[in-house]
Amino acid sequence: MSGHVNLKDTVLEISGVNPRKCMKCGKCSGTCPAYGEMEYHPHQFVAMVDKGEIEKLMASPSLYRCLACMACVERCPRGVEPAKLVEAVRLLVIRQQGQNHMTTDEIPEKLDPELPQQAIVAAMRKYGK
Repeated sequence: MSGHVNLKDTVLEISGVNPRKCMKCGKCSGTCPAYGEMEYHPHQFVAMVDKGEIEKLMASPSLYRCLACMACVERCPRGVEPAKLVEAVRLLVIRQQGQNHMTTDEIPEKLDPELPQQAIVAAMRKYGK
């Protein structure tokens, strides 16, 4: 198993989300504006990440139906953040396709004094893992 990257662990590390906090109430899916266009709805996405079904999610068109509006994040009574899991799985697809060419050393030269701290941290999280 050495050298094998666990996709579930990578998704959890990138997203910072704990899918085990989900109590499967469905409020996230109930508020999702893209619900009707998704193969896997937000609550299912969380459950699938928890089960380690990452490859199935990576191949799903649901990944690109998510609007990243964060409505699911705001509605969750347990602080689970389904949209962050979607973003992390999207990033895995990008990395797999070899489109993630920036290194952490390249980020400082792109910084702008007007750039919000959150954007800098997000860049470091995306490109530093």
